Amino acid sequence: MDTTTLSKTATDFIDDAYLEGLIDQPTPDPAQVREIIAKALDKQPLNVEETAVLLRCDSPELIEEIFAAARELKTRVYGNRIVLFAPLYIGSYCVNDCAYCGFRRSNPDSLRRTLTKQEVVDQATALEQVGHKRLILVWGEHPWYTPESVAEVVKTIYDVKSDPHGEIRRVNINAAPLDDAGYRIVKESGIGTYQIFQETYHHETYAKVHPKNTQKGDYLWRLDGLSRAFEAGLDDVGIGALFGLADWKFDTLALVAHAVHLEKTYGCGPHTISFPRMQDASGLDLETFRLVSDDDFKRIVAILRLAVPYTGLILTARESPELRREVMAFGVSQIDAGSRIELGGYTEVGDSQVQVVEKEQFKLGDIRSLDEVVRELLTDGYVPSWCTSCYRLGRTGEHFMEFAVPGFIKRYCTPNALTTLQEYLIDYASDETIAVGNGLIDKEIQAMPESEQKTTLLTRMAEIRDTPKRDLYF
Repeated sequence: MDTTTLSKTATDFIDDAYLEGLIDQPTPDPAQVREIIAKALDKQPLNVEETAVLLRCDSPELIEEIFAAARELKTRVYGNRIVLFAPLYIGSYCVNDCAYCGFRRSNPDSLRRTLTKQEVVDQATALEQVGHKRLILVWGEHPWYTPESVAEVVKTIYDVKSDPHGEIRRVNINAAPLDDAGYRIVKESGIGTYQIFQETYHHETYAKVHPKNTQKGDYLWRLDGLSRAFEAGLDDVGIGALFGLADWKFDTLALVAHAVHLEKTYGCGPHTISFPRMQDASGLDLETFRLVSDDDFKRIVAILRLAVPYTGLILTARESPELRREVMAFGVSQIDAGSRIELGGYTEVGDSQVQVVEKEQFKLGDIRSLDEVVRELLTDGYVPSWCTSCYRLGRTGEHFMEFAVPGFIKRYCTPNALTTLQEYLIDYASDETIAVGNGLIDKEIQAMPESEQKTTLLTRMAEIRDTPKRDLYF
């Protein structure tokens, strides 16, 4: 990898001293906090200075107002939809030695493996047969995992069509930063989002947990990774931080700074932000990290929702079912479900409630089946969605924002969520989930105003119920 090939506008836009100075300012005046909350509720993105004001709140009353605003903004922008996906780990070889990761090269207990083409097919088939339509593929960082090999895996998965209606409609990527040519190769395979975690934006902490003699030890190469992706034509990207490495307030603020930078430079911010917390992994001593409490984690989610109203927030299965259920309302728009992060885990472990930490990158907190998670979402009044229409109709990047900012996206998202839910209920769901799901569908359709779109939706729902037709989207 030629780490000297940076983007045209490569710059280290994270100023640690400035961000820390914002965090260290006095407790804000309640009137200022409420003014910023009002701006967010008007669906206007917050800058880093405004986000810092929310982070400095220590009044229980104001923190609850932040939570309430996040709940309200989530409803205004995303309605009650929750998009579902599953991670699929392809390879665990890694040249990096990240202090927090079970895949680190110095860990003698890590199981090193790369799925063969047939094993990839087997994993995709198993995921399809329980109802998944959206995947994120994950690799360690190793020269073996070239852009060409990544693209080949993506194409292999798209070609898997299990009976009677199984198919993966969108593949997203979590892998090493690439150069311009690499991104173009991966883009041609038809991926959705390319996600890169900075892990922590705090320079001193980053250097501490990422040895200099590794690929990941180059802070700017990684920070610039998604800028290169934009310049290579990938306009759908995701950012993320691993909370528990540096001060949680700093990394929350830095995520917003990254979103602001991409928006300012390329006219479009990240499609998604991920915010997982440190969890146990093979060979780790958690006491050496700055673990984030449940209460502070809730604040992270709520403040991110207010700061970046049109960016999807991804809540992972690292968290417990109880906490996921609570935090969902603070602005989460995507979750994984039925997840297995062992190499080959969907066929070799499947839906059993078993987890072998020694074989994983980290420990999961929620290992329930997809059907169990879907049923709970339905019970709580959410509409589970497997929609992929925006990717396939070109509503990504700046084009997505053209639809999303005025609120038009709800015209597409709700009906598309309902058609994909109808598919799931008919093709994969348990009887108990079917009963709850049909009730929610009826309620959602009754709430829709009469229109040509509603008439079309009803026709499509009937086609899904009565014919083999699938993948009918707006």
